[in-house]
Amino acid sequence: MTELQRSALALFLGFLVLSMAPLSTARFVVEKNSLRVTSPDKIKGTYDSAIGNFGIPQYGGSMSGAVIYPKENQKGCKEFSDFGLSYKSNPGALPTFLLLDRGDCFFALKVWNAQKAGASAVLVADDIEEALITMDTPEEDISTAKYIENITIPSALIEKSFGQTLKKSISSGDMVNVNLDWRESVPHPDDRVEYELWTNSNDECGVKCDMLMEFTKDFRGAAQILEKGGYTQFTPHYITWYCPQAFTLSKQCKSQCINHGRYCAPDPEQDFSTGYEGKDVVLENLRQLCVFKVANESRKPWIWWDYVTDFQIRCPMKGKKYNKECADTVIKSLGLDIKKIEKCMGDPAADSENPVLKEEQDAQVGKGTRGDVTILPTLVVNNRQYRGKLEKGAVLKAICSGFEETTEPAVCLSTDVETNECLDNNGGCWQNKAANLTACKDTFRGRVCECPLVDGVQFKGDGYTACEASGPGRCKVNNGGCWHEARGGHAFSACTDDGGVKCKCPPGFKGDGVNSCEDIDECKDRKACQCAECSCKNTWGSYDCSCSGNLLYIRDHDTCISKTSGGSKSSAWAAVWVILIGLAMASGGAYLVYKYRLRSYMDSEIRAIMAQYMPLDSQAEVPNHVNDERA
Repeated sequence: MTELQRSALALFLGFLVLSMAPLSTARFVVEKNSLRVTSPDKIKGTYDSAIGNFGIPQYGGSMSGAVIYPKENQKGCKEFSDFGLSYKSNPGALPTFLLLDRGDCFFALKVWNAQKAGASAVLVADDIEEALITMDTPEEDISTAKYIENITIPSALIEKSFGQTLKKSISSGDMVNVNLDWRESVPHPDDRVEYELWTNSNDECGVKCDMLMEFTKDFRGAAQILEKGGYTQFTPHYITWYCPQAFTLSKQCKSQCINHGRYCAPDPEQDFSTGYEGKDVVLENLRQLCVFKVANESRKPWIWWDYVTDFQIRCPMKGKKYNKECADTVIKSLGLDIKKIEKCMGDPAADSENPVLKEEQDAQVGKGTRGDVTILPTLVVNNRQYRGKLEKGAVLKAICSGFEETTEPAVCLSTDVETNECLDNNGGCWQNKAANLTACKDTFRGRVCECPLVDGVQFKGDGYTACEASGPGRCKVNNGGCWHEARGGHAFSACTDDGGVKCKCPPGFKGDGVNSCEDIDECKDRKACQCAECSCKNTWGSYDCSCSGNLLYIRDHDTCISKTSGGSKSSAWAAVWVILIGLAMASGGAYLVYKYRLRSYMDSEIRAIMAQYMPLDSQAEVPNHVNDERA
């Protein structure tokens, strides 16, 4: 191998310039946020801006501010205090968004200088007409590491033409107000967020490795809460590169790669002669992938966070413990099956593909809305690449912005992550202070006014001015929002549990049924107790009616009847005797009729028989036709 070839190989392995995919097919997606100009009217509208890959973008939220273009230090490469400039906002004033020109220094340095001067956000205007790019951090050195870690304000790159429009408006004396909106930067389709972290087990790669290790330690607790609760689906990924075919048999490739040059990592110390080799990093990356797969098969994928954190602490490169023996100790302490993990890892010396690492290389290529993974580390939330500082609070905001409104877990609604807008004037939503009910629901993106569901009873309304209980059981919740009152052991309600939503005063009352129901004076209004013997007295919700003398009031018929027990018995016995006598007379009459008809019948029969033998008195004598002459 020539010296030129060795130099080329060292450059390739040392600086990670060779990607899995050919450059002609690589696709880098610029993650954008919405920038809306709210004034002046002549430039009002929505414009694209590219999120900077440092600082803390306000994922799920928005910021409003006034744009200022400095008269000096317009590229922001020097500290503004050197020019006597400060951009700290006065109390009650809008935050300052500093507009700077691209060029002469790193993007991150411009933002750092603006932050120290008091700016709340930075817009960097491109200096050429081109498609938007992502402003990334520079290669770390001691000087840049000091300020990159401390950048906390968001930044965005805007197109040259839009930058000129803003400058022109500012120079003419207009107050330019804009709104930076990250609420739609992460898709939020449902109640589960899917996110992935492209990481590396190398702990000697400088500031980014230190930041990554710190992040995994800090974020472990939140990640495990989200995963155990079923709110998220997390997947770790690891970037690998391949060795060019011409160098697969070289000493350098053999030291930095496994599986005959198919999967490689750069030398941790950037020195092929000492320390750990790239293939050590590849093997540990593979082991961590298999730890996740085995843990996931046991339905405990969150154990990956424990392993990675413990490995960083117990098996550092600086302590010369970055090896299989130390890793096995961590695996055993977590109760994982070492044999399953070793089987998953396969044979690193085999001249064949490793299924696990091959899958990682395929995943490295962008799909759908996600571009190729080219920045390490990279966080992807709901298939969108995260841009900004890899820090617990910032990442948690990005993940929480991926939940559909009102489905966020409690960890997303803590004061460390978002501000509860319902605490300020109830968010402008409907509320019933007496019953401690409100339509205000705190979400990660802000409050929503939505009528509540209480004890299985759904309130209905616009959520802003009115919410009324509806459906069965509504009277159990704050009496359905209807009037109710109790006096002297008697309680009345205007709520009817019949599935409706209307309030109606009960019998004996009149009113709207919501705010009031007043007693009806049945006596005064002559609506009851009106019989001649009745005496009426009004009561709350009803009336008392009494009868004069020995009479009893019957409410249903509004009448009085005798209530004397003797009279009642005499009347009853009289009625019985009348009935009995009537029955006896009827029976006697029927018997006489029967006897008369029977006698009449028998008489007629006897007369007919006797008439055949002798004439009866009632018959005429029959003449004898025998002639005497014949005698």
